[in-house]
Amino acid sequence: MKYFTRFIKIAIPVIIIVLFMTPAGREWIFKIAGLFSSIDPGPVKDYIRSFGALAVVISFFLMVFQSIAAPLPAFLITFANAAVFGWAWGALLSWSSAMAGAAVCFGIARLYGRNAVIKLSGKRALASVEDFFERHGGNAILIARLLPFISFDIVSYGAGLTSMRFWPFFIATGIGQLPATLIYSYAGQMLGGGAKKFVFGLLILFAAAAFIYLLRSIFAEKKVTEEVLPAAESE
Repeated sequence: MKYFTRFIKIAIPVIIIVLFMTPAGREWIFKIAGLFSSIDPGPVKDYIRSFGALAVVISFFLMVFQSIAAPLPAFLITFANAAVFGWAWGALLSWSSAMAGAAVCFGIARLYGRNAVIKLSGKRALASVEDFFERHGGNAILIARLLPFISFDIVSYGAGLTSMRFWPFFIATGIGQLPATLIYSYAGQMLGGGAKKFVFGLLILFAAAAFIYLLRSIFAEKKVTEEVLPAAESE
């Protein structure tokens, strides 16, 4: 982790200068933002495929970039990877690159602090996830990855601002994102009119399952609090 944080500390300022301080970098950012804003994996797939032999590298970089520039939708890259590289290899690429992106977000938050995270993700977005993370700790990572409408990248930033150590965060990240990555990749390989409806159905199903789990956790925590308080008062 020590060498990784040193790398992040050097690499991030260099990347920011290249992307934001040069005309070519700014043009690329606008192009990528346009790809993601359509919420359609088709243009993302065509963009990745256009790089030929370098498509894997470009896809990997895109996933890390969207992690830093939260909350761009990562599932578009997952769908595109499955369509370009096939279900199994696409899933492996999406999973590993998302892991790298989560690690970078964690490192940025740990190195540069809250102000840097606010500039990258927004104050309101960070505030919305901090209470959630404090309440559920490591479980927040697992739940957030199942919720397609919550930016997991912001959760990664939030984790970096806590006292949570890197390896527990990294392991929970890998476990939490694996099921969704596999299913999104399988669905992405079949992208079409019917498949899109199937995918959005899956997203709703994941959201419902995570919401139910969240409610159960809240009620369980409340029950424990109610049991502990009378005992403490009696002492």
